[in-house]
Amino acid sequence: SPDPTLVLFVDTSVASPTPHNFTTATHDIIRNGCVRDSTYATYYSPIRYMVQFKFNSFQFIRHNPQVYLQCELVVCRAYGYSSRCYQGCVTRSKREASS
Repeated sequence: SPDPTLVLFVDTSVASPTPHNFTTATHDIIRNGCVRDSTYATYYSPIRYMVQFKFNSFQFIRHNPQVYLQCELVVCRAYGYSSRCYQGCVTRSKREASS
């Protein structure tokens, strides 16, 4: 059953023209909690353990007519303000990105 002491956070959400490859020919919607698609918006939900969002539909050029979505969600304790769920957009430094 749902646990009201938990919250969800969308860390990363990526679209791909195939269900098997989310590393090449992809479109970032959210990456590390940072919105990358200007049409992305979240819907308010009074239920903490539910996340709702939208973005404009699109199609990959010269690929399958389908668009597959893969998302990474983080589950945290409600009001655990030091947890990943409350950090929001996290940008990596150049040093971290190169390692």
